[in-house]
Amino acid sequence: MITRRSVFGITAAVVLFVSLSPSVKPYKATETLPGRLTDDAFWKVVTGFSEEGGYFRFENFLSNELGFQTVIPALKDMARPGGVYLGVGPEQNFTYISALQPKIAFIIDIRRQNMIEHLMYKALFELSTDRADFLSRLYARKRPAGLTADAGSDVLFAGYERLQHDPQLAEENLSAIKQTLRNHKFLLSKEDFDTINYVYSVFVESGPDLDYNVGGFGGGGGSPTYEQLMTATDKAGHNWSYLATEANYRTMREMELKNLIIPLVGDFAGPKAIRAVAEYLADHDVKVTAFYLSNVEQYLFQDSTHWRRFYRNVSALPLDSSSTFIRSVNIGAYGRIGGYGMRFQSLISSMPDAVKAFDEGRIRYYNDVIRMSH
Repeated sequence: MITRRSVFGITAAVVLFVSLSPSVKPYKATETLPGRLTDDAFWKVVTGFSEEGGYFRFENFLSNELGFQTVIPALKDMARPGGVYLGVGPEQNFTYISALQPKIAFIIDIRRQNMIEHLMYKALFELSTDRADFLSRLYARKRPAGLTADAGSDVLFAGYERLQHDPQLAEENLSAIKQTLRNHKFLLSKEDFDTINYVYSVFVESGPDLDYNVGGFGGGGGSPTYEQLMTATDKAGHNWSYLATEANYRTMREMELKNLIIPLVGDFAGPKAIRAVAEYLADHDVKVTAFYLSNVEQYLFQDSTHWRRFYRNVSALPLDSSSTFIRSVNIGAYGRIGGYGMRFQSLISSMPDAVKAFDEGRIRYYNDVIRMSH
């Protein structure tokens, strides 16, 4: 049985405080964006840009947005090469990243547990040479014989869904995950390593059937499983998931090996995380390609000050005409016609247009940003 352990708000026992003044930044101002971050620079960004962990009502081990791929063709048409990806939450970011192929990505989430989950993923990517190996480690199931590099995602997952987890393999994998992070010299606390134990146990015990409602904390039924998310497609039938092809997986693995996917603890309405990223991007003269928001704005608009602080933070980001928000909207609550068997509909909108509308006072309610989306 999976036992829920509250980890919201946990802070590392040892935190490297990094001032954002130029004298101690982990990069030189006006330097071009590096093709690789050293372990030290990566960890200084993680700790220096992050805020205190906060609370969210659900654990969000994985996405519950089955239709999140539907906007990818439009995003690829608009995206300029060599940009920056920002996002929130767990694995859905990997699919957007592998499709858009930015130079660097920042995942900003109020839950420290999400940052720890991304570090767990980082270790698994580094340890796993291909998709079948990755799934074997993620779920602690022995790799089935005959899985080839060109196997489709449906074949790949079918090979694992019939298997039970191997407790010894789980222990070996967990030990390897922790040792990989220690080898990087990331200063994680005992509580952080306890969180890795907890998160990994959820994946191992649930396997490919893991869904948003695991343990009863998802807040509603009908959520897709990990397998369903990874084998879903856009409306034209194309699967963009990060596990759809070896090429997609290699894109993600290479970025993780180069320390270019950076998980941060941060409140979208907070004083530090987004603004620190904005300063970093400005110093490196790069623009935001896409910012995946999920439905975070829905919660920000429940407080009259939070959504305003968020849009002020967004205003600090370096944008161009192609910079795009990706939103997830509850189609029942907001009257959208989703189709495609989805509870949530993914929508996109221009980030510069949203900033302009905010500056001009044309955004007052959540519905205002939904109406700006398509």
